[in-house]
Amino acid sequence: MRDTRKEIAVDASELTRQLKYMHHIRQINDEYTRETGSKKKYYSLAMGCQMNAHDSEKLEGMLDEMGYIKTEVETEADFVIYNTCCVRENAEQKVYGKLGWLKHYKKDRPDTVIALCGCMMQQDTVLKTLREKYRHVDIVFGTFNLYKLPELMNTRMESGETVYDIWQEHEEIVEDLPSIRHFPYKASVNIMFGCNNFCSYCIVPYVRGRERSRTPGDILAEVKKLAADGVKEIILLGQNVNSYGKSLDEPVSFAKLLRMLNEVEGIERIRFMTSHPKDLSDELIEAMKDCNKVCKYLHLPVQAGSSEILRRMNRHYTKESYLETVRKVKEAMPEITLSTDIIVGFPGETEEDFQETLDVIRKVGYSTAYTFIYSKRTGTPAATMENQVSEDVIKDRFDRLLNVLNPIIHDLNETMVGKIVMVLAEETSKNNEAVLTGRADNNALVHFEGNKDLIGQLVPVRIIENKTFYLIAERV
Repeated sequence: MRDTRKEIAVDASELTRQLKYMHHIRQINDEYTRETGSKKKYYSLAMGCQMNAHDSEKLEGMLDEMGYIKTEVETEADFVIYNTCCVRENAEQKVYGKLGWLKHYKKDRPDTVIALCGCMMQQDTVLKTLREKYRHVDIVFGTFNLYKLPELMNTRMESGETVYDIWQEHEEIVEDLPSIRHFPYKASVNIMFGCNNFCSYCIVPYVRGRERSRTPGDILAEVKKLAADGVKEIILLGQNVNSYGKSLDEPVSFAKLLRMLNEVEGIERIRFMTSHPKDLSDELIEAMKDCNKVCKYLHLPVQAGSSEILRRMNRHYTKESYLETVRKVKEAMPEITLSTDIIVGFPGETEEDFQETLDVIRKVGYSTAYTFIYSKRTGTPAATMENQVSEDVIKDRFDRLLNVLNPIIHDLNETMVGKIVMVLAEETSKNNEAVLTGRADNNALVHFEGNKDLIGQLVPVRIIENKTFYLIAERV
């Protein structure tokens, strides 16, 4: 195996370097097409968060630049790349399961190249397992150097050996990488990378590094370019967008960034995630209220309702301060909807702690919640905490949580019946091509009958039926 790890500073010339590798591989692939009459195909799978999905758009953009075409059928691929997640254990097991299958696939197609990247690759235990059990993997790289894919592919071609390129810390941010958006009318925009919070259950700071923000100028330039390309909705991404700008030489708050982006002509909607409650400022609430393009929807992860459990989680807020933040948000924007993340069964969680979580759910009235059973992540402080909660107790609490949460979601959506809302038509329904699906300003999922020509447009519809987790509407 060949290790290409280098201590280099990434500057503006790095993009030029990688473009040269892309051009070189493109020539090889074009020659293959001339000889065989077919193009090389790649299969790309992004696991986990929206950050990974956006990273994969860049990976796919580079592969397209190198002359590959995308296939949705794994067994057709000449190049397979998994962008991995390590937040939950089942995501890791999924990767290992797929690698086991690919071992047999590669026996029949030995020229197939297998690449792994993303958060999972930043863990020493994973790298050890790959080296010992999955030697058929060709390229392994992490979260800090995704832009190096062309160079790593070239190294693999020249050496014929497995290439490991894992960095333990980030360098500078490379701008203007090729990218293939999954939707022509909406796009994700990274405004920052990494996390400084070190929640005791979370492995993200260890695998994505410390916070570093992109400059407002680079973000603004990207958004203007997207608007010129027909994008109507942007989603600003960061592990904690509320702390945006603190690492810049000239600090700029997230609230000020929102106000800048709100002025971009052509952009009609602005969403963002994820917000950390401890950093949600009055300035940001005012900006959300004032900016007409910022959707009146806020994802505000509470994780737990017990102040003691929040302390053990290292979240730096209490139940009371969280509810006060929610009060301020709703007072400023009465029409806003809130969603959240909740972990059930964190180490040491008692029945009384769990009841505090149910109390928060009832008081806030979430439009939706991403609910998780606590997953022990090796390397995090929570993994070694005493009083791990038994699986039976966790399952019982999880079921009871949903029994409280789901009726609240239903009742909230019921208040929308009869209202006229604007929906960004995103795609046809998987069950009926005559039905379009999209999201309202408040993030509610809406289905309505309509022609495919409406996809990518903001369409006025009247809500006629509440199905709890989605709404049925008719065009106005």
